[in-house]
Amino acid sequence: MKFIKNKTGQPDQDDAALVLRYKSSGDIEVLGLLYSRYMHLVFGVCLNYLKDEEQSKDAVMQIFEELVVKLKIHEVQNFKSWLHVLTRNYCLMSLRKSSRNNVVSLDDPFMENTEFLHQDIDSTKEVQLTVMEKCMESLPVEQRKCVDLFYLQEKCYKEVAEITGYELVKVKSYIQNGKRNLKICIDKNSGE
Repeated sequence: MKFIKNKTGQPDQDDAALVLRYKSSGDIEVLGLLYSRYMHLVFGVCLNYLKDEEQSKDAVMQIFEELVVKLKIHEVQNFKSWLHVLTRNYCLMSLRKSSRNNVVSLDDPFMENTEFLHQDIDSTKEVQLTVMEKCMESLPVEQRKCVDLFYLQEKCYKEVAEITGYELVKVKSYIQNGKRNLKICIDKNSGE
């Protein structure tokens, strides 16, 4: 077990050890310690997507509540990366919910505006991320694991081989084929 010194000079467990402790004990204080390391990053991601400080603060708390349940049921290799994905997905779902709730009256003068309105960059990113996630799920398991570890979790070939147990030559092949299959799928689904 790795230990890291905290601000008070006392040893703190690394993320992986805290995840294991939380999963085995269910101790909210352990989860709180782990989450406090990344709350500022979670807030930054929320603010980037939601564009509202108060809404982002609420989201930080709601994401913690989701963690209480989700961390117990998911296998997490890299907590920081996994938390980033969880946060991004939470924000995208919040944006989807709020866009469904926007009602425009037919009497609204906005409806008479004949100018063509382009999608904003955030909704374009959302579509691209949704397509990419869908395509990742369609990859064979070996390719998906290797692509996720190599590109999303920024592991080197050797680390991917150690984590997955695959031979190094197989890892390189899975990454190359996975990248190609991912590109084909994204190109095919981007026009939908």
